Amino acid sequence: MRKLELLAPAKDLKCGIAAIDCGADAVYIGAARFGARQAVGNSIDDINELCEYAHKFGCKVYVTVNTIIYDNELEDTQKLLNELGRIGVDAILVQDMGITKLQLPQNVALHASTQTDNRSAEKVEWLARHNFDRVVLARELSLEEIRNIHRRVPQTELEVFVHGALCVSYSGVCYASEYCFGRSANRGACAQFCRMKFDLTDKDGNEIINQAHLLSLKDMCRIDSLELLADAGVTSFKIEGRLKDINYVRNVTAAYSNQLNEIISRRGSEYERASSGVCDIRFTPNLNKTFNRGFTDYFLNGRTSDLASFYTPKAMGEYVGKVKEIRGNSFNVAGTTSFANGDGLCFINSNNELEGFRINRAEGNRLFPLRMPRGLRKGIALYRNSDQLFEKELNGDNVQRKLGIRINIKASAEGLHIEAKTCDEKLHINLQKDISLEKAQKSQVDNIKRQISKFGNTIFTVEDVIVEPTDFPWFIPNSILAEIRRQAADELMSRLSENHIDIRTKDHARQIPEKGKGSFHSISSYQQPYMYNIANRLAHSFYEQEGMSDITPAFEIRKPSSPLVMQCRYCLRHELGQCKKSHKQSGLLKEPLHLRLADGRTFRLEFDCKKCQMNIYADE
Repeated sequence: MRKLELLAPAKDLKCGIAAIDCGADAVYIGAARFGARQAVGNSIDDINELCEYAHKFGCKVYVTVNTIIYDNELEDTQKLLNELGRIGVDAILVQDMGITKLQLPQNVALHASTQTDNRSAEKVEWLARHNFDRVVLARELSLEEIRNIHRRVPQTELEVFVHGALCVSYSGVCYASEYCFGRSANRGACAQFCRMKFDLTDKDGNEIINQAHLLSLKDMCRIDSLELLADAGVTSFKIEGRLKDINYVRNVTAAYSNQLNEIISRRGSEYERASSGVCDIRFTPNLNKTFNRGFTDYFLNGRTSDLASFYTPKAMGEYVGKVKEIRGNSFNVAGTTSFANGDGLCFINSNNELEGFRINRAEGNRLFPLRMPRGLRKGIALYRNSDQLFEKELNGDNVQRKLGIRINIKASAEGLHIEAKTCDEKLHINLQKDISLEKAQKSQVDNIKRQISKFGNTIFTVEDVIVEPTDFPWFIPNSILAEIRRQAADELMSRLSENHIDIRTKDHARQIPEKGKGSFHSISSYQQPYMYNIANRLAHSFYEQEGMSDITPAFEIRKPSSPLVMQCRYCLRHELGQCKKSHKQSGLLKEPLHLRLADGRTFRLEFDCKKCQMNIYADE
């Protein structure tokens, strides 16, 4: 039986706990430094507390150490790894190959971040040969490509993104932010170049499109494809969003957890959840009500159009109807949607820009904005990107996670024997209570079950109590039953931590591919040598040992002229209906095409139709 893991983002400790309570099997979080989201670092103490909470349910905590590292940071990186090993994190996510030459903590798995640009089976084999237990695949891969990688490297865990923001470039080989603003995506400081406005010009300098978000992709949503991904060999389903707030984490995690549970309810002989416990979620998840730029499943089922969101890089939210009538300082909306004071609405105005406003007062479907939007017109489609009632529901004390247990109490000449085990049978304890038993005047079974089930504020909930013999003729004081209950809770809690350590040690037994597979030369196909992101002496040594002859420093250290700043599977020609493969040659845009920022800087587009790939070069 194969374990399926739902992996949720944690901006901080509070978000991490919320993710676990809403059904995550694992969370990923950044430490104070060296994470690919520089703005959301966390202290060792907070990560330790998160580990302690997560491990109670068999959930795992992965820490991102997935930036490129400079020489003067290697010592601090080693100290961080030592601390992460000490507090018992389950894995570290890595981009910089130099880290593999540091002293890695024992029994902590090594995961290859998506920043290592993992597009092929050859790359996954190569990473596995260098002791990576898991590889986070590029977001751009199709279902068939994922399936083929799993067939080639079945012993290596595969992690894929299933929800959240999409980078237009293959992760790890985007240098646009560093080139334009001195903020390296490989150092966790991306300035979101791809969310900016551009003009599109042709060979003759003619402006084809004026100031649109031509590289801004919609958000990924693969909630309906989890079963297909599992069947293709995926181990971990990853939700993007370490910059997102706690309500985003709650809503999205709960939605995907429910979907995984539905799959396992049908196919329990093949799949099981990677962690334990039952989540009592008292709100109805709705992905449309949480931050999104519109949804796409990206390249999962092959190349499609309508991947980008040209009008805005911001959240539009859910469609709520069209403007029916405007009257003075109010308007009404056609449809059955309910509104609340404080809701945020938006629409695309006549300038093809997103215009937003807040509802001051709602009277049925007649809405009174705080200020009447200038661009609002009859017939315009409205979207709600802030739902006050839903946010209130998410903010409530309406989620808890418990471990279900079954208890068996058996009387014997020596006293009472108590057996307790979790419902998934991953944890089992036995207790002996030596007491003299006295005959009771009436049956004690109901009282024993009632008293022994009172686990109160612990993480345990009693699903069943069996008392033997069934007629149980002896009297047991409530004080003794309370003592048994406390002792059982303490023993279960103690065993939970030990059990997680045992499982982690067992899971960490690596299976390295045989020598000769996954050689460096099978993956050394980058167009530019700086794309290996070599930023320190240990990474230099690593690639030297791999047989690299021309070891070039990372882009962040030595900037080339007219560099390749992005490599994309997304193709602007295809998005505009101008694909050379699928459209007639006549009437196609004249190449080379260029993107132009508002400040005048330009970027040449190169269409590699053989690889079905778009490359973006900075013009000098």
